[in-house]
Amino acid sequence: MQDRGMLLLLAMAFGTSFAAEPEARVNGGRIEAHLQALAQYGKNPQGGVSRVAYSDADRAGREYVLGLMRDAGLTVSIDTAGNLVGVRAGADPALKAIVLGSHIDSVPEGGNYDGDVGSLSAIEVAHVLNEHDIRLRHPLQVIVFENEEGIMLGSTAIGHGVDAARLAGISQSGKVVRDGLKFIGGNPERIGEARRASGSIDAYLELHIEQGGVLEQEKIPIGVVEGIVGIVDCEVTVEGFANHAGTTPMNQRRDALLAAARFVDALNRIVTAEPGQQVGTVGWIRAQPGAYNVVPGKVSLGLELRDLDASKIQALYSRVVKAAQDIGDKTGTVFHFDRHAASEPALTDKHLQSVITESARALGLSSRRMPSGAGHDAQEMAALGPIGMIFVPSVGGISHSPKEYSRPGDIENGANVLLETLLRLDRQPTAR
Repeated sequence: MQDRGMLLLLAMAFGTSFAAEPEARVNGGRIEAHLQALAQYGKNPQGGVSRVAYSDADRAGREYVLGLMRDAGLTVSIDTAGNLVGVRAGADPALKAIVLGSHIDSVPEGGNYDGDVGSLSAIEVAHVLNEHDIRLRHPLQVIVFENEEGIMLGSTAIGHGVDAARLAGISQSGKVVRDGLKFIGGNPERIGEARRASGSIDAYLELHIEQGGVLEQEKIPIGVVEGIVGIVDCEVTVEGFANHAGTTPMNQRRDALLAAARFVDALNRIVTAEPGQQVGTVGWIRAQPGAYNVVPGKVSLGLELRDLDASKIQALYSRVVKAAQDIGDKTGTVFHFDRHAASEPALTDKHLQSVITESARALGLSSRRMPSGAGHDAQEMAALGPIGMIFVPSVGGISHSPKEYSRPGDIENGANVLLETLLRLDRQPTAR
């Protein structure tokens, strides 16, 4: 087969366009085989995996994936942040790289698709290019990020840099992050070298399972991600007064748990009072002193708000705080809010959204635009250049569970959209 890179250069010179070669499609059976093989590393009795970052299973799984990357014709290295980086040269060395990627580490007792689908599909795309001798104009990079599920360390190191506090934390494997990084081949002393400059890539694309049930419910094979939601996490403390449950009349109580219960209900009413895809959750709650015969004097709970619009998150937060003050006045309690974690929304590039949509349409696949309610490596890569994400259906909307499952046909569709999007981007003028 003639070198596609030369054909494209000729096409540009003579004003002719070449469509993607019809035989340049992913091998769905190969992706499925690789998924099943990777699932053996950290396999647990429930049918999923416990391949948490820096575990023996994580290191073994990375070795397996490293071999797949080499088989796909990529030149592979491990950067100082422990990321697996595969490189394929482009026809024009002056052009910036197009990057594909995801992760393979899991949560404890997780599933076999979260992260794995995107990583193995990116490798499959490189394999197809190699098989068909398709040389892109742009350099191609495939990155398998490390420790996405724990603290998104690998992509953060590339996009924003990692401070000493993160390296000193304890990972889900039980290892200090610094030691875990060494365990998988990274170099914590030189981790700053992994950081890349803003504007250093042409685009970043990530294929991922939806981890929700919208696509399956609507029978739509492809989700075009509009952005990754911003998150505000806040610990809320309700101060009341602990007293004897038998001798304290109902109208004299300062019941912190009663106030907390009303707060949970108020949160639900506030978040659902206006149209949109915003969500609010109280994910944990602790009452003190925690006895049958004591009116709770103190309650702590975890509040989380998510949306694509940072201003909407702030507006919701202000309304929630006001509602808490009203509840406190009526129950004789006091609410304290400690915002201890937040991330800004990461919007995907509108041009990339359009190219993904066009690629799906060209393959005969319907699509819909949607937010990502979960965090992904893409939000850190947004510091380097335009990002785009492709979702495929998750059966039952289940994720972070051994029951997590995406059908082989849906995965193949997503991988083909990833390939087609890459080819279309590569043919377009660099200045977008």
